[in-house]
Amino acid sequence: MKADIYEMLVRNGLNRRSVLKGTASTSALALLGSTGIGRAARAQDDIRAQILQIPGVGAGTPTDADWQKVGELCLGGTRQTVEDGEFAGVELKFMGLNNQNQHNVIFRGMLKAWEKYTGAKIEWIDLAQADYNARLQQSIATGTVDFDILEMGAPFEGDVCGRGLASEVPDWVKELIDMDDYVDYLKAPVGTWKGKTYRISIDGDCHTFSYRTDYFANPEFKDAWAAEGHEGEFAPPGTWQQVQEISKFLAGKTDPLSGLPAHGYLDPLKGWGGFGFYFLESRATAYAKYPGDPAWLFDPETMKPRVNNPAFVRAIQDVLDIMPDQPADQINADPGTTGFQQFLAGTGSMLSWWGDIGSNARTSDSSVVGDVVAFRILPGSDDVYNSNTGEWEQTYNEAPNMAYIGWGVYVMSTVEGDEQKKKAAWSAAAHLGGKDLSLWLSAYPSGFQPYRNSHFQYDEWEAAGYDRAYIEDYLGSNLDSYNHPNAAIEPRIPGIFQYYSVAEDELAKGYAGQYGSAQETADAIAAAWEKITDQIGREQQIALYKESLGL
Repeated sequence: MKADIYEMLVRNGLNRRSVLKGTASTSALALLGSTGIGRAARAQDDIRAQILQIPGVGAGTPTDADWQKVGELCLGGTRQTVEDGEFAGVELKFMGLNNQNQHNVIFRGMLKAWEKYTGAKIEWIDLAQADYNARLQQSIATGTVDFDILEMGAPFEGDVCGRGLASEVPDWVKELIDMDDYVDYLKAPVGTWKGKTYRISIDGDCHTFSYRTDYFANPEFKDAWAAEGHEGEFAPPGTWQQVQEISKFLAGKTDPLSGLPAHGYLDPLKGWGGFGFYFLESRATAYAKYPGDPAWLFDPETMKPRVNNPAFVRAIQDVLDIMPDQPADQINADPGTTGFQQFLAGTGSMLSWWGDIGSNARTSDSSVVGDVVAFRILPGSDDVYNSNTGEWEQTYNEAPNMAYIGWGVYVMSTVEGDEQKKKAAWSAAAHLGGKDLSLWLSAYPSGFQPYRNSHFQYDEWEAAGYDRAYIEDYLGSNLDSYNHPNAAIEPRIPGIFQYYSVAEDELAKGYAGQYGSAQETADAIAAAWEKITDQIGREQQIALYKESLGL
């Protein structure tokens, strides 16, 4: 929603919650109509409604033909800013992921109509998630950036934008894609470096908590829970302490959906190119992110790691404690396995993952849990560690993990000096980051979750085939995480994935029993992080870390 329209709605008596919750969306549309704005917006609304029916929720996983249809229907912005055939002869290289047949795979279809209309051609560089960091870092270190457009997350902005490798977003692109529509946590300084904007957001990213409702409605489980003398009813957990207790309780029981062994929480124990460390973070943030203190990974004055403080050690110990009760061979399960091959396929009852697991549950052919899954923000904790006092405080704490701050599309400085190529690259990026196309990407399997205020108009999702209760639950878990006052925001500092990658390596050793305790595992991570900080430059890292935290 444009800021001016939003402000107009608020002036007419609609508060932020009612607008974003969508309960007032019918009233809002009526109000827009009465002002005349509605007539101008109606054609746009028709496109949004039309693309959300491609293929329609419950009609199976979208195909390449569907992606092409959506891309063609959303070409209006390109037609407004580019002449037919204007980029004939221009060739661009686009580097991004091909995970789960999403990301680049979908972009190809989405950009077919754009290539046909503009005359430009795109060559694709596809990467698996585990290979992404190494490939990008190699290009940076060797000065061999061989791509013009890059799908990249905000954590890499220090490595890329800080080294002058990216092109600044032109004003015409900012206006075309309506950047004001981003949820607040994706607005500047995210996407910017030294006051200049370099990113088109195509994703939000936060970890939310998914759980199986058939487990918690199961009468046999409820009776057994009471018989064993557990406190309270058998219900979805609100804390990590309860996650642990439920996971232990379910060992040896039978999954109510599949008839196979029941399992509790699913930890990914195998590395994923640095991305797997986010899952330990999601266990740790409720313990480690103290309200009022924005720092939780490092001390902001010294860059001394906090990853070996009692809060992170407890999170590692939690994993070690329930490893025996997790599925066989879990030691070889990376996050892609826990999300798509296990939870969506009916193994396990609780999962932390990025928010798009909710759209996949209802629109992917690989999901069998779409009717028995629900969502909330990450569990909290009965106590929280205060790094400044070195003491645990006995108070409930929750801190959603804003893991990765979302994927974006960046244009590289390789296009500078060639105005036609530069405009072509930004036009392609703007097409993928367009307001209407982004709604479809949020509602169907794509690798992306909702990230614009306009994505939270529940009526649109309901019209696409989602039922109201499900979509309020799913979108609400995303929105509550984005807006949480104690959200754990990761730093956009150079080398962040060097830290994460080495942490994964040390965690793997700890999970395999090569260290004597959770504390030894955490100390090994901290020692490796100290070396990285010294290699990059401690004073520089302190300054950038403080800047990223707003200190």
